[in-house]
Amino acid sequence: MEQANLSYIKELAGDDKVFEQKFITILKEEFPQEVQIYKDHIEKDEPRSAAEIVHKLKHKFNILSMEASYKFAVDFEEELRVGENKMHTDFNAILKYIQNYLNTI
Repeated sequence: MEQANLSYIKELAGDDKVFEQKFITILKEEFPQEVQIYKDHIEKDEPRSAAEIVHKLKHKFNILSMEASYKFAVDFEEELRVGENKMHTDFNAILKYIQNYLNTI
């Protein structure tokens, strides 16, 4: 699996460490909430609703410089929109990896 990093956030923030830290804080707060909403929709067999959350989550993958995971999420979002969730296990592994990463920064 590709490695998450903060290069995009650092580039965006430039020398503004306060902005960088606020961005990271927001990411750390929003990510677990969105993951829980996603899991709730999956448990309730609501793939189309889950797709809406995957749409939000995939942008966080991009922010963490995880381009392959972003592309995977795009495909998974489309799969969910047609009522399937075969890619759930692999998507869940990405979510766990990112949560672990966020816990270390």
